[in-house]
Amino acid sequence: MANPVPPRDRTDQPWRSEGAPPPPPPRRKMPGGWGAVILVALVVYLITNLVLSFFNKGNEATISYTEFSKQVAAGNVSMIYSKGDAIQGELKKAQPVPDDGKGDYTKFQTQRPAFADDKLWEELTRQHVTVTAKPVVEERSFLANLLLSLAPMLLLVFLWVFIARRMSAGLGGAGGMLGRKAPPKPVELEGGKRTTFDDVAGIDEVEGELNDVVDFLKNPAAYRAMGAKMPRGVLLAGPPGTGKTLLARAVAGEAGVPFFSASASEFIEMIVGVGASRVRELFAEARKVAPAIIFIDEIDTIGRARGGGAGMGGHDEREQTLNQILTEMDGFTGSEGVIVLAATNRSDVLDPALTRPGRFDRVVHVNPPDRGGREAILRIHTREIPLARDVDLAHVAKTTPGMTGAELANLANEAALLAVKRRQQQVTQSDLSDALEKVQLGAERPLVMPDEERRRTAYHESGHALLGMLQPGADPVRKITIVPRGRALGVTLSTPEGDKYAYTEEYLRGRIIGALGGMAAEQVVFGVVTTGAESDLEQVTSIARGMAGRWGMSEHVGRLTAIPADAQQAYGLSAAPATLDRVDAEMRRIVDECYESAVRQLREHRDKLDALAAALLENETLEEAAAYRAAGIPRLAKDTPDTAAE
Repeated sequence: MANPVPPRDRTDQPWRSEGAPPPPPPRRKMPGGWGAVILVALVVYLITNLVLSFFNKGNEATISYTEFSKQVAAGNVSMIYSKGDAIQGELKKAQPVPDDGKGDYTKFQTQRPAFADDKLWEELTRQHVTVTAKPVVEERSFLANLLLSLAPMLLLVFLWVFIARRMSAGLGGAGGMLGRKAPPKPVELEGGKRTTFDDVAGIDEVEGELNDVVDFLKNPAAYRAMGAKMPRGVLLAGPPGTGKTLLARAVAGEAGVPFFSASASEFIEMIVGVGASRVRELFAEARKVAPAIIFIDEIDTIGRARGGGAGMGGHDEREQTLNQILTEMDGFTGSEGVIVLAATNRSDVLDPALTRPGRFDRVVHVNPPDRGGREAILRIHTREIPLARDVDLAHVAKTTPGMTGAELANLANEAALLAVKRRQQQVTQSDLSDALEKVQLGAERPLVMPDEERRRTAYHESGHALLGMLQPGADPVRKITIVPRGRALGVTLSTPEGDKYAYTEEYLRGRIIGALGGMAAEQVVFGVVTTGAESDLEQVTSIARGMAGRWGMSEHVGRLTAIPADAQQAYGLSAAPATLDRVDAEMRRIVDECYESAVRQLREHRDKLDALAAALLENETLEEAAAYRAAGIPRLAKDTPDTAAE
């Protein structure tokens, strides 16, 4: 039975929601209340009336009837208006104000005494004074005064509301230290359609594990009848770009439950306790619409193993936030019906209390897809891209080994960009191939090399390629080029025939020999060594260190791991100094043996090296068949590539 959705009283949480009922619009309160606004408006109204009455007077004066009679006799009155005994008028020339003498006046008001018998009409007629039927001094009506006085009051109210809104919005910025955030925006869904498993491909085994969560959310009664409990949390662990966030959204969309997502870093603030408060609010919101899913991305930001010492500042805040998550997931706060999904690239550094059963009951490893998965992912990411009839996505999947879903999406987008630049209506196979070269090998550089430098580069790449062709069990050469790409002056692409998940010592030695082929070719042909082998030596060092210190491929070091796989761990804390010295010695021995083998093979096959370098100098780029033909070596295997390596 679905839980009723109670009203919400706050909408300033830092997370996003999808599939949850929209919150009601917030009620804005005026600072100080409406009483303060009314009081200020009344004061403004009175002040405005006083100001208006002052301006209404202008240069008008109230004079005595005696003064009026003098001005009439002097012929200085141009017109008058009379209503009863009240007389208004206007002078031809301004006169000083009687009595105080401050300022001049042209318009005046006076009162004719009831006992006056001064033959006023005859005097006015003799002086040609105009007697009008329209008042000389126009008085504004009460309505006009009211409107004029309300205008500044309305302006004040508008400014008051504007400032209040700015202050409220500012609480999410500079006021973020207080733990408040701007109101969250719901996740925008294209056409109102939510993400489901139909939008996820290439990770069928992961989808199978998450289907249990989906089925539980859809049919909780069947599980409760069997006494089964819903898992508290599911941890998605894997390299970046493998689709962990997409999987979490797909689980919520497939189950049809609300989905709340947030990054772990959004809970951390300077003031200790803010993160824990936000965690409580997030779980409270999810419980209102349970069953629901909470997704926390990059949980290792706050979920790292806690230290024994007391923390200060951000460290203590992180631990309090983690403690609150642990408390919420324990069920003591009534979080039943809420499943927590979390994603991380570093599951090895998480706190043990977070990964124990009862918190994150399941750890699902999301790995890069295999060949079939890559093809399915490419079909998803090219649904909106017009493809030409010659496009073979299965072939593209074979030539993109090790790529994640994000990298495949980028490949499809790069191909579409190339098609637009070439003024095409559809994406062709050539666009996809060129986009793959750009992604794998780097963008071409318009670099003009001297002839000697170009010749040395050709021999360098030919050395890589020839040793790859000669080594038994080595990865076949797919492409050789001396066109500068990225940081490299030339590139040799070698890929294995099929997916590889474990490597033998012979294969790794072949990798080292092939990587040293460029330096060995320069030594054999020119008798010098250049800096062009920098990236090759980095690759060689990494493989040799793994063979001697991690994979037990050295008799002198033994079958043990002396070097941690985690590069962030201190190197010297993993083994005794004597063991590390022995690892270094074994690394040098392995590399020296491989280099001697590379030099020996290149000298024995110098004619093939020269032929391959000459073909490169002539054509700049050689595909697989042309490269083997130029070297005079038969290509025995006919399978297509599956895994990429430079």
